[in-house]
Amino acid sequence: MQTTFPRLMLEHASARPHAPALRVKEFGIWQTTTWSQLAQLVRDLSCGLAAAGLKRGQHVIVIGENRPRLYASMIAAQALGAVPVPLYQDAAAGEFEFPIVNAEVAFAIVEDQEQVDKLLELRTRCPLLAQVWYDDARGLRNYSEPGLHSIDALLDAGRAYQREHSGFFDTEVAKGSAHDVAAMFFTSGTTGTPKGVVHTHFTLLDRARAGADFDRLSASEEVLAYMPPAWIGQNIFSYAQWLVCGYVVNCPESAATVTIDLKEIGPTYYFAPPRIFEGLLTNVMIRMEDASAIKRALFHHFMAVARRIGPARMDGRPLSVADRLSYALGDLLMFGPLRNTLGFSRVRVAYTAGEAIGPDLFTFYRSIGINLKQLYGSTETAVFVCLQPDHEVRADTVGVPIEGVQIRVEANGEIMVKSPGLLKEYYKNPAATAEVLTADGWYHTGDAGFLDAGGHLKIIDRAKDVGRLRGGANDGAIFAPKYVENKLKFFPYIKEAVAFGDGRASACAFINIDMDAVGNWAERRNLPYGGYTDLAGKAEVTELVRDCVAKVNADLAADERLAGSQIHRFLILHKELDADDGELTRTRKVRRGYIGEKYQLLVDALYGGKTEQFIETAVKFEDGRSGTVSATLKIFEAPTFAPVKRAA
Repeated sequence: MQTTFPRLMLEHASARPHAPALRVKEFGIWQTTTWSQLAQLVRDLSCGLAAAGLKRGQHVIVIGENRPRLYASMIAAQALGAVPVPLYQDAAAGEFEFPIVNAEVAFAIVEDQEQVDKLLELRTRCPLLAQVWYDDARGLRNYSEPGLHSIDALLDAGRAYQREHSGFFDTEVAKGSAHDVAAMFFTSGTTGTPKGVVHTHFTLLDRARAGADFDRLSASEEVLAYMPPAWIGQNIFSYAQWLVCGYVVNCPESAATVTIDLKEIGPTYYFAPPRIFEGLLTNVMIRMEDASAIKRALFHHFMAVARRIGPARMDGRPLSVADRLSYALGDLLMFGPLRNTLGFSRVRVAYTAGEAIGPDLFTFYRSIGINLKQLYGSTETAVFVCLQPDHEVRADTVGVPIEGVQIRVEANGEIMVKSPGLLKEYYKNPAATAEVLTADGWYHTGDAGFLDAGGHLKIIDRAKDVGRLRGGANDGAIFAPKYVENKLKFFPYIKEAVAFGDGRASACAFINIDMDAVGNWAERRNLPYGGYTDLAGKAEVTELVRDCVAKVNADLAADERLAGSQIHRFLILHKELDADDGELTRTRKVRRGYIGEKYQLLVDALYGGKTEQFIETAVKFEDGRSGTVSATLKIFEAPTFAPVKRAA
């Protein structure tokens, strides 16, 4: 698209001045910002930033939850030709240091006291950071740091600047080009130092438009923006596509009210990574365990109907009269109320991305009438590479290349992409840019997969993570750790899993139990426990997890190519994997290599034939304190199965 974010915003304000653009819930009441109000807010903020000295090409970090004035701040910076850099609001202060120093940031716009405190802590290590503006003034009344001001003060300065510089804002917007840098997103750093992914207005808006056209999105959509704006997935769905389509973006009051706000808004277009869908299903299963015997029986009966009929119905395949009636009754008594409980009663299109979703989890949502689809993309591709067309949705693929995208598969199985949405570069990192972008414009995704006969892309795993078993009965067999981990995480009792096996004779795994689901399970059985470590060590919990592992192994045995990936031994970790401890990225992806090094003692115990191993681990608590957690972990054998031979 040969336009820019600020121009699109002004077009909506001109064409539909009184239509809602943003809503935010404050003190339990939804407050609306219209497109004309947004345009005036952006104008004032932009002029305020200019008065503070922000110049074209400079970077502005934006940190906080989804909030209207933070969204407006990003547009305001872009109007001046500056580059907003959203950072994760739940990151520790030290995690901000590299992006701020790398991007030579002098200006920051943040949500509240928590983010202000983090930046003030960094000032001695980030001397260029001169100006910080905050949206929420609570707790900041007595702060008197130089360069620290409220967004209200920035707005006042902007209005004064406009009175002295008539026409300034419109002139600056007119200078903008589609090929100017529009934003920079730092990668999660799964395998090392984060990299700044540079995108232009064209790359982001072109892919946003292609995705909108694919699913026929319009200005009538309702979206709930609750994931971190620093994640490009959230940024594309609630910022780029928002400005392309002109639909309404709703910002929840807080993370604690998301499920309530979801039901109140009833979004028509929904996006979430697999872990959100896993969490929602876990809550459903917990509630059903607490329900009466009659309700449980009805649930299991109609879920069997849904599994048998639902996917075919969603794919538009013909059904018998009896099947249509059975599903209609289930929809009346079970599926409709369940969709409403989840907040999905109005969803027309729902997407999951970020990492692979378990096929059973995926099928569950489609079975109950939710049009959940998968997409494939990354920060470097502006998200949209492959999407699943309606009536062509399969759990084991991520869809077909959309408009403008070309895909080829290298001899080693790596997927290569050519697209109008490819990154311009990694900021100040030409070596890393050259590693992923070829001279003729192809991008190395680092993923392994193939295109099937129908043109759908199937992802196996990260190319570097797909390994081979060495030695033993499965010598040379493929080992796909992410595939195994996702199958384990389908079970509501398992929150995270880390599989090992490359270069080994067999696969082993670390398991994190889901505290809520297993805690509820234990309470119903009058099983006392004193926190995560105690609960994880219970013999009854071990048997619960062993049953889940056995079911996964049985499924793997049915696939000749992956039968060797069955889990032979496992242990239940004494602590939850945590981003603050470096074990997960801020997007909740497992840092398998780091975990393997950190817990090498446990890996050695799994493969050394031990039955238990003592370990002490340093942890960071939510209040910033450091401490240790120790336990003697039991190591267990898992049931394995002979591969199922397919008929010739």
